[in-house]
Amino acid sequence: MKGLTVLTTGPSETMALGQLIAQLLKPGDTINLVGELGAGKTVLVKGVASGLGIDPTTVTSPTFALIHEYTGSIPLYHFDAYRLQRPEEWEDLGSEEYFRGSGISVVEWGNLVEAYLPPEYLEIEINRVEVPGDERRIQLRAIGRRFDSVIGELGKELQHADLGDRYCGGNR
Repeated sequence: MKGLTVLTTGPSETMALGQLIAQLLKPGDTINLVGELGAGKTVLVKGVASGLGIDPTTVTSPTFALIHEYTGSIPLYHFDAYRLQRPEEWEDLGSEEYFRGSGISVVEWGNLVEAYLPPEYLEIEINRVEVPGDERRIQLRAIGRRFDSVIGELGKELQHADLGDRYCGGNR
C-alpha cells in the first residue's frame, strides 16, 4: 500500500490539492474521505469538483441529503455517511450503482461504511495540525493497486506544484 502526506496552510491549498487529485481520477474511482468535524473534508471535495470543471461554490456537504450529484467533465457523486444510524442504511442509497458508474464517488465519513466500499479506493484522512492557524495534515493511502499509481503520480505533481515545499513524501 502506497501513501503520502501533505501539509496545507489554508482552504485554498486544500482546494488546490483536490484539483490535483481530480486530474488523476477516472470514472468509477472512489475516495474514502475521513477526518474529524470541521477538518476540511468538504473543502477538499470542492477542489476535486473544481478539477472536474464543476463550480466549487455549488458544492455543499450532503450531511442531511446523504448524496449530492454534480455534472462536470466526469460526474461527481458526493456522499456523507455521518448521519446514518446504522451502516446497513447505506445499502438504501444504491451506492454500488454509483461506484460502478461513469462518475467519481467521494464518501465523507467513509470509515463508517467501509464494508460497503469497493475493494479499491483512495483513502484520504484530514487532520488539524496542533498549532494555531489553518494547517491540515492530509494523508493519502492507496487501498488496492489502482491507487498506487495515483499516489505515485500525485507525488510527482506535488514536487512541481505550489504545495511542493510541504509535501512530506510517500511510504510503502
